Amino acid sequence: MRIDILTLFPEMFDGVLGSSILKRAINKQFLEVHTHDIRDYTTDKHRKADDYPFGGGAGMVMMIEPISRLIEKLKSEREYDAIYLMAPDGQQFNQQKANAMSMLNNIMILCGHYKGVDERVRDLYITEDLSIGDYVLSGGELAAMVITDALARIIPGVIGDSTSALSDSFQDGLLSAPVYTRPADFRGHRVPDVLLSGNDKLIAEWTLNQQLERTKARRPDLLGSQE
Repeated sequence: MRIDILTLFPEMFDGVLGSSILKRAINKQFLEVHTHDIRDYTTDKHRKADDYPFGGGAGMVMMIEPISRLIEKLKSEREYDAIYLMAPDGQQFNQQKANAMSMLNNIMILCGHYKGVDERVRDLYITEDLSIGDYVLSGGELAAMVITDALARIIPGVIGDSTSALSDSFQDGLLSAPVYTRPADFRGHRVPDVLLSGNDKLIAEWTLNQQLERTKARRPDLLGSQE
């Protein structure tokens, strides 16, 4: 899978892409991530890529021209399955969306910033707007990092234990059950006996019950969505 990230601040991605699972995915060539500086495609001598909004109002707006040049350059080099815009009014990103996106080959992610992007960018180029939550960030870069990480971990081969990602919260519409490791007894706080029993059937039943109880207590809306 290849992800091209269009941003005003490409340096923000250096640490994230060079660490942990994302670094492993890139080194193993399961994932390509390329960051592109939108400012490289402006004709302004001061590398300006934003301007005041028509009609007045607070804030600055990302200009269409440098974004258009960059998108059209990338599209001339390969076909893209989708172009996403990170924006607070976008569709809420969730695990089901991550699963679907992970099946694509080439995608672009445009990071919004300031007051937003010129609406004509959406009209001409964007396949879908995405949001990671009902709150506003300083820019779409952090959201793009979240999505890139979520996609990477479910690409086959990235995580050593192929079943690990499948047991994550939200994969089956439920939160994950509690997990434990050594020691079995920490200051009188013991691991549930069933997890030490070696009985796979009982462990599976306990795990499902714990998932249901935790989801009911913490995210009852998820149970409602399964009805």
